[in-house]
Amino acid sequence: MNKNNQAPVKGSCSSYKISEILKFLVPSLIGVTLFMLPVSQAGGITIPIAMLSNWVQAHFADVLPTVVLFLVMITVIGTIVTKLFTPKFILKNEFLNNLFNVTPVWFVIRILAAIFIVMAVYEIGFEAIFSLNTGGLVLYDLLPILFSVFLFAGLFLPLLLNFGLLEFVGTLLSKVMRPVFNLPGRSAIDCIASWLGDGTIGVLLTSKQYEDGFYTKREAAVIGTTFSLVSITFSLVVINTVNLGNMFVPFYVTVTIASLVAAIVLPKLPPLSKKEDRFFDGTLKVENEKALAGLNNFSHGFAQAIEKAKSQDLIQVIFIDGFKNVLDMWLAVIPIVMAVGTIALVIAEYTPIFKILGLPFLPVLMLLQIPEAMAASQTLVAGFADMLLPSVLASGIESEMTRFVIAAVSVSQLIYLSEVGALLLASKIPVNLKELFIIFIQRTLITLPVIALIAHLIF
Repeated sequence: MNKNNQAPVKGSCSSYKISEILKFLVPSLIGVTLFMLPVSQAGGITIPIAMLSNWVQAHFADVLPTVVLFLVMITVIGTIVTKLFTPKFILKNEFLNNLFNVTPVWFVIRILAAIFIVMAVYEIGFEAIFSLNTGGLVLYDLLPILFSVFLFAGLFLPLLLNFGLLEFVGTLLSKVMRPVFNLPGRSAIDCIASWLGDGTIGVLLTSKQYEDGFYTKREAAVIGTTFSLVSITFSLVVINTVNLGNMFVPFYVTVTIASLVAAIVLPKLPPLSKKEDRFFDGTLKVENEKALAGLNNFSHGFAQAIEKAKSQDLIQVIFIDGFKNVLDMWLAVIPIVMAVGTIALVIAEYTPIFKILGLPFLPVLMLLQIPEAMAASQTLVAGFADMLLPSVLASGIESEMTRFVIAAVSVSQLIYLSEVGALLLASKIPVNLKELFIIFIQRTLITLPVIALIAHLIF
């Protein structure tokens, strides 16, 4: 039985204590300040989280590669121990089990990450692996950024996610989602969770709500591939990778506009348009989403936010949940980036594969008058493997406008196999690898002209 009728929350703004309202407002405002408040500094505009990240990179640059090596080895050893000895203390702990009990594919990727990072740190083995154009570039230029951004993002993201901000803003946006995107109002929360938290959060939310009967196959496929957007955190990493961190605000505005255009257009094209409006249990959808009785959107969102905040413990959220977030980002994501990033850079450096795959985009880039179009074309398809690869490949391009375009497109492409794509394939959301690649190409073709137009206006 589907559950697409959500019971309204009873209550009004005046029915809550001041302490309950403050418990929603204060952490949420601190989170918004840290992640979304533009701050002027030498060289341009940034956000507080970026300033903290840059401070760590500046003061600990010499030791960060060794620290990252240590983290990768912890991941690999933990995974090997889990697979070979199946210790109960790991398997019975949800956090440790999710972290170390991975599929064979990710197990192999972690092993490769350990091999590559040892070769890069000690410069042993094949130069093609540890070169400063391949594994060395990932280790010394990319992973320190990931380490420092993940440190502060992991600790403070719960301020955005756990104290009612998503429920409040998501409810306010409910009147937009149905008429503009033909999606239930609750899907706004999936989108916001991805944008503020991480794309994987959106996929997990969508998959769970699809299995619970809140979304149809079409809605789940559209939300999972269109609204599980790259987070502010990863967007910050991407723009820093192309050495344009001072342009984060115009960059993120550009990504937002391009992603909204893609969200309007993509669901009208196959394969998404061909998905059935049928629920997980096989029943057909009936249009019966009703307005919440007795409450306007603001009151309902406020009530949901207060109820969410009331159940949270600030110390638990920051020092336990936040620390778990940091460990999860460090131990799960960094090895993937090291392995996939190195392999892709080796392919880019020593083979013509990306150049060949990118050739069809060359006329488009030339038509859009993007400088260094040939160099830019070989980065576009690389994003299907990993979101950071186009920016890593573009880091040597001289034109700031071209680096800006590549970075923005890579974030807008969304379907990268190192994380969101793999999670979509592993979930119950009805999409396969072929469909994901088609959607990836469609997103590229839709967002590229939008981003190029804005880039011409900026530069």
